[in-house]
Amino acid sequence: MENKDDEVKKAQVVEARARNISHNVRCTECGSQSIEDSQADIAILLRKLIRDEIRAGKNDKEIYKKLEEDYGETVLYAPKFDLQTAALWLSPLLVAGAAAGVWAYKKHRQNTNVHVMALDLVRGVPLTPKEKETMLELLTPPPQGVTPSSLWSWLRGR
Repeated sequence: MENKDDEVKKAQVVEARARNISHNVRCTECGSQSIEDSQADIAILLRKLIRDEIRAGKNDKEIYKKLEEDYGETVLYAPKFDLQTAALWLSPLLVAGAAAGVWAYKKHRQNTNVHVMALDLVRGVPLTPKEKETMLELLTPPPQGVTPSSLWSWLRGR
């Protein structure tokens, strides 16, 4: 009786490990399903192979390594992080960093008026707030788009 219970427990452990591994292995025929969910012939064979490897006493790492060697790295849902895949894994961070850099540069450029700073250097005396306001009004380019003067110029040209 005790021997039967041990066999049942061992079978349950094998089944649980096999299901866990099968959920992390991609079906090579379906591509979007794990071999646990797929009913393709290759998925059925891979599930049997995994159970046989577990019964042979191999640990999960050894089984994943064998599957990767036989079917390639794409068979695993979680590919390893190495030098070849580093660019792929880090590219979102690089793009976000570049976008943040461009945004910060434009924001800095918007808040810094070179003409006012140049006038400060020429005069040797900082501008008063009223002078700065006047200079900004004079030196700030008009907004792009439709303005009353551009509409008037367009109407005169007709």
